[in-house]
Amino acid sequence: MTKNVVVTGSTKGIGRAMARELHRRGHHVVVSGRDEEALRSLVAELEGTEGGTVVGQLVDVSDPDSVEELWAGAVGKLGTVDLWVNNAGVAHTTQTIVDTTPAAVRSMVETNMLGTIFGSRTAVRGMTAQGGGQLFNVLGGGSDGRIRPGMGVYGATKRGLDMFTRALVKEVDGTGVRVGQVRPGILVTDGWLREAAAAPEQVAQQRRMLNILVDHVDEVAPELVARMLASTRNGEEIAWLTSARLARRFMSPGYARKNDKLARYGL
Repeated sequence: MTKNVVVTGSTKGIGRAMARELHRRGHHVVVSGRDEEALRSLVAELEGTEGGTVVGQLVDVSDPDSVEELWAGAVGKLGTVDLWVNNAGVAHTTQTIVDTTPAAVRSMVETNMLGTIFGSRTAVRGMTAQGGGQLFNVLGGGSDGRIRPGMGVYGATKRGLDMFTRALVKEVDGTGVRVGQVRPGILVTDGWLREAAAAPEQVAQQRRMLNILVDHVDEVAPELVARMLASTRNGEEIAWLTSARLARRFMSPGYARKNDKLARYGL
């Protein structure tokens, strides 16, 4: 069945890859972001390939009114929203907490935390009014509670979103709205490459481990999208980099050498 989908933060990274995959599968997709040029480019790209309807809308997820306008625009163009994916996020992951600038702290908290909270409130209210729908929050490093160097602030936002999403699952239980979370793993995105460029020595020292842990967005998106579309239960938890997948990589002789993922990006 064709679905109407909204993906926030879909002009870059895993959001863009998921939007492409949803469109390729024939679903109608509302792509969104703050960069007008990037948004226009993505809409033109998708409209030039076979798939569902594509709608582009500028949004600042940290502004609740802007998020409400995103919902209204999606409903105005598509009629309903069957699936809403809160993906917009900002990551600064190479500095200690005390060295992270106030601007970086504010950006991560406003985009990651407020953006997901505002998006969730808007989507749940709208879906309740229309009789149902599915919401997924995309989490990330730190959402599992593990402490990682340089990720104190970023990890705190994602850990908080894990708790927020679990609370929302309980609140919508028994309604026509379903809430879930997605842990996409460690992905090489524009943001990841920016952070890597700021810490070249760290990347060089950890190259073997990184080649085991990281993945390309275009390889991960199809599975994540397939599992979101197939989900029928409230509280769904979708993870790419599972313990089993990690174990297979570590136990596979020469995995990092045979899968030099960083080479694609000149690292």
